[in-house]
Amino acid sequence: MTQEDTRQSGYNIHWRRNLAVCFAGSFSTLIAMTLLLPFLPLYVEQLGAQGHAAIVQWSGIAYGATFFAAAMVAPLWGRLGDRYGRKVMLVRASFGMAICMSLTGMVETVWQLVLLRLLIGFAGGYSSGSTILVAMQTPKDRSGWALGVLSAGITAGSLVGPLLGGALPPVIGIRATFLLSGGVIFLAFLATTFLIKETPRPKAAKAASAAKPKSGWSQIPDKRPVVAMLTTGMLLAFATMSIEPIITVYVQQLIEDQSRVTLVAGVVMSAAALGTILSASWLGKLADRVGHWNVVVGALAVSALLLIPQAFVTDSWQLIGLRFLMGLALGGLLPCITSVIRHNVPDGVGGNVLGLAISAQYVGQVAGPLTGGFVGGHFGMPAVFLGTSVLMAGGAVYNWIVQSRRTRHMLLEAGEPLRDSPKSAIEGPRYHESR
Repeated sequence: MTQEDTRQSGYNIHWRRNLAVCFAGSFSTLIAMTLLLPFLPLYVEQLGAQGHAAIVQWSGIAYGATFFAAAMVAPLWGRLGDRYGRKVMLVRASFGMAICMSLTGMVETVWQLVLLRLLIGFAGGYSSGSTILVAMQTPKDRSGWALGVLSAGITAGSLVGPLLGGALPPVIGIRATFLLSGGVIFLAFLATTFLIKETPRPKAAKAASAAKPKSGWSQIPDKRPVVAMLTTGMLLAFATMSIEPIITVYVQQLIEDQSRVTLVAGVVMSAAALGTILSASWLGKLADRVGHWNVVVGALAVSALLLIPQAFVTDSWQLIGLRFLMGLALGGLLPCITSVIRHNVPDGVGGNVLGLAISAQYVGQVAGPLTGGFVGGHFGMPAVFLGTSVLMAGGAVYNWIVQSRRTRHMLLEAGEPLRDSPKSAIEGPRYHESR
């Protein structure tokens, strides 16, 4: 197949190498971004914060600043990626993150730390940019598997980062840890610059987009699948993060030896991440065969069921096992959400719309802990699990209704019997173009 053929078919003959670089880059940058979690309060105290309340408050502000800034600019970077190339966005993100992360190890005040965390959010987004590049330049019938592999790398980075963050500062110091993180991200910048090969958009498509400067949203022929996936992505992040603030307190109620609380809580949090890592690529591959939307509905329904017994566990090992099973169920959600969006938007605005999806997930990440903490504090820990279960079940029903109505409408338009439900009708009209 020639380069011109790949432009016409919408994917890149180098997609496997691009996936490998994006996997390694996302894994390493997520390690660098999350390794500060164990020692962030200590660093804030070194920078002048006094008193427990001030240290906790400034730590929360510094950590949340990155995600707040990233949510604001994700659609912008996606739109610019559609116009100027998605590799350029990855190069920009990795270089900016390398500089800002290195400078973080040189700050002298808490305000400087918060400012640099904001700049990391504005300049960063390597993992989200990788998701967009892989989604847009991978063959559509392999997109679920490829995005599952990438999702596993992202989750693994988030899991390994805090572990290294607990081990490195006692050995090399906090400031040197930030400098080392900047160096690791700079290696990702070099690999991205020299190894990723992006297929450029055809000149005709560029001319058309220049002649008709419409918003990405207005160019989507059928917005129902995209709205459903934006909602589902926000719900997933909300449901996942709503549990995080109460896990340590919940574990305190389940074990007698209180000296093991933090250890057991860490295992509980890691169990879900481990399940996600193990299942992401497999569920993505399954979705390529049976339909991405079907896996979304099934994963939401199974996770809703698994949340119910979590409200009534009597021992920590029960909670660990249930969180692991939930991680297995949720592993395919993000790859499938991205794939459904990819199948239902024009190539020229894919980055723009996927940027909106990333912003929606950030909204869920912010709202989830706030809501979970409030509900747990006022109504008890079981109420958080049960309330989240209701939300996940509602998401499954909502997606099933949208999927069924859209499938019925498309089959009627095509003049096919309603008893037939081909995957192409579920995934969207663009799916046929990839077969």
